[in-house]
Amino acid sequence: MNKMSFLNNNPVNGVRQTMVQQRGQLHTSQSDWVAEEVPVALVYNGISHVVMMASPKDFEAFALGFSLSEGIIRTPQDIYGMDVVPACNGVEVQIELSSRCFMSLKERRRSMAGRTGCGVCGVEQITDVVRPLEPLPFTQTFDLENLDNALRQLRSVQHIGDLTGCTHAAAWIDPLGELQGGCEDIGRHVALDKLLGIRAKQPWTQGAVLVSSRASYEMVQKAAMCGVEILFAVSAATTLAIDVADKCNLTLVGFSKPGRGTVFTHPQRLR
Repeated sequence: MNKMSFLNNNPVNGVRQTMVQQRGQLHTSQSDWVAEEVPVALVYNGISHVVMMASPKDFEAFALGFSLSEGIIRTPQDIYGMDVVPACNGVEVQIELSSRCFMSLKERRRSMAGRTGCGVCGVEQITDVVRPLEPLPFTQTFDLENLDNALRQLRSVQHIGDLTGCTHAAAWIDPLGELQGGCEDIGRHVALDKLLGIRAKQPWTQGAVLVSSRASYEMVQKAAMCGVEILFAVSAATTLAIDVADKCNLTLVGFSKPGRGTVFTHPQRLR
């Protein structure tokens, strides 16, 4: 893997210092930190499939998580190799895919042309927007008394966010509410994909996903594609997210804040 460094002498990877003026002090300049945003192309067996805007870190985790959550691969073993290389003011993640998965991807490419992580750009038919999902099993439980503990830890994965206020977070929490790992990104879908990529290589079996954003249908769909049974969102959920979660047996909880939580679907996993 090629290690990429976009920054020099910065406190964290993914930020840059700039001069700004504040309201009420327009004649005085001061330095501030802003989040970096770079184009990341995922290239499968030499063919560019999608370009996303993302924070410049955790590229391999993003590529793996996206590949899993979009149904391009079934397991991490379907990827034989991965290289991160600079390209055109951004990054290419060059992915060597198994022949079986690559043939399947080529069949899907026309209907997915121009697709972004935000959902539907380039999809040809309304029926293609929400993919069929296998119903999830009921193997997980979570005590809502432990949710506040997880919420207190969520900021620990937002190093860029602490400096800039500009990132979303996605984390895996165990049944006791202990944060096992997490990712941040300027894009909420990308943050989730990065987490799902990391989770695919960790022995995390019991627990739930906690995201700092709202729960749209894409977030539910991505989580369910990777076998996540419980999704906590700090903000609201959309009607389509609720419908998708209900149909695929995912427990969806919105407004997950200290002392709060609105359960939209399948409360039987919660205590």
